[in-house]
Amino acid sequence: MKGHSKASKADSFYLEEAKRLSRSTESLDPQTSSLPPTPAHTHQRAVFLDRDGTIIEEVGYLSDPAKVELLPGAAEALQRLQQAGFLLFLVTNQSGIGRGYYTEEEMHRVNARLLELLSGIRLARIYYAPERPDQPSLGRKPSPAFLFHAAKDFGIDLSQSYMVGDKLSDIQCGIRAGVRKAILVRTGYGRQVEETTPPELQQAVVVEDLAAAADWILQDIGWSSNHS
Repeated sequence: MKGHSKASKADSFYLEEAKRLSRSTESLDPQTSSLPPTPAHTHQRAVFLDRDGTIIEEVGYLSDPAKVELLPGAAEALQRLQQAGFLLFLVTNQSGIGRGYYTEEEMHRVNARLLELLSGIRLARIYYAPERPDQPSLGRKPSPAFLFHAAKDFGIDLSQSYMVGDKLSDIQCGIRAGVRKAILVRTGYGRQVEETTPPELQQAVVVEDLAAAADWILQDIGWSSNHS
């Protein structure tokens, strides 16, 4: 019973944390969503990350926390980016909610499990767009609205930040937001996207996985493990 009680408390903690960090399309200010933020006076950098197929295995309309599985090297990659001073943001399209496949509560439980698996890694915010592709949405990628809001709320310099994902919409989102580089990972749907050679990939970097994306980013900023 004691072990079950501890597990329940942990589940409750991560669920509350997932909800606290989450912002949906409904939270967006239309004016902020459509205009790039004024240049940040700080040098705060961020990495914006897709969820499914980038950090965790792509299983299709994920609603069961038990099926959350980190991709190899993902946690270590995020840890290195965090140590280098990057704020980390999750930016995810969750049309399964709009399609009626699962609820927002179930999505929060999936994200709670992700937070548990990433223990020690801090996500600054979890942005999600619950709308279907055919529904109006300020936040649904490839819209850069969530990135604009993050820049405004956290004082982020988008021109020194990065977007990482496995879909063309991730790349388009990063480009439209004016990030320093959008990075396509070959995990999830990434390899299929690469094979279609969309023109946007000429402005992006293509790497094997999130670990390789972290390597590229850290090399780009001249960071080494010797930094204190």
